[in-house]
Amino acid sequence: MAAGRAGARRVGTARGAAVSQIQGTPSTPRRSRRRKSVAIAYEPGQGDGAEPQRPRWEPKHWQEQLQRIREMRRSRDAPVDEMGVDKCYDTSAPPQVMRYQVLLSLMLSSQTKDQVTSAAMLRLRQRGLTVDSVLQMDDATLGRLIYPVGFWRNKVKYIKQTTAILKQKYGGDIPSTVEELVQLPGVGPKMAHLAMNIAWDSVSGIAVDTHVHRISNRLKWVKKETRYPEETRVALEDWLPRDLWREINWLLVGFGQQTCLPVNPRCSQCLNQDICPAAKRP
Repeated sequence: MAAGRAGARRVGTARGAAVSQIQGTPSTPRRSRRRKSVAIAYEPGQGDGAEPQRPRWEPKHWQEQLQRIREMRRSRDAPVDEMGVDKCYDTSAPPQVMRYQVLLSLMLSSQTKDQVTSAAMLRLRQRGLTVDSVLQMDDATLGRLIYPVGFWRNKVKYIKQTTAILKQKYGGDIPSTVEELVQLPGVGPKMAHLAMNIAWDSVSGIAVDTHVHRISNRLKWVKKETRYPEETRVALEDWLPRDLWREINWLLVGFGQQTCLPVNPRCSQCLNQDICPAAKRP
């Protein structure tokens, strides 16, 4: 039997060589060709000394902290819940007018308390708040209607300039991309992402204001301390699951208005006191 198998191997080798010679190619051992043509895929961290894939960084206790903040925000009775930007526009207005009102309320809200923004928007809406009505309004009247929002004189100028651009370039509507929105006078990244969310129902990024910026640093939700809201946005988007991006602004703004205050935070009332790196413990 051994001799028979050896004979069969010799016949197979001879046939292979013959085929190779007929096709005009040198006779090459089959194993050698296979090694050249078959790519071997290694799992991360296996074979050839490949480095193991590092897990994505995420903050310690963040899921538990988030769940406790949700619990503290369950009553939805912060100023942002009752007078935030998403409460300032006319829901019965045509979609184009509604989107314009959302953008204007965002422009007014910068450096301004929600209560003041809401009152200014109400006065504007009582005059009929549309692109055309604002373009026909003189600066003095517009100033009186939005006063005392923060930097109201600058905002009169920005609102007039932006409204003219919307009329000329977008047919009275607002842009539908962050890139175009931030090109408008008086519109920053936070406003652009909120406008995408509220006006266009599109999650383009995390809207980071002073509350989100402050709380993210206190909870160590950033790898290293950030100085500006835009730095915080980039840091958060690097690890926070995208399905939480829409919620996080509303959640942290209200939490910052009621509990995690800029000065003298109410740590004793906070459910995260035992797992907050910045908590003032008794």
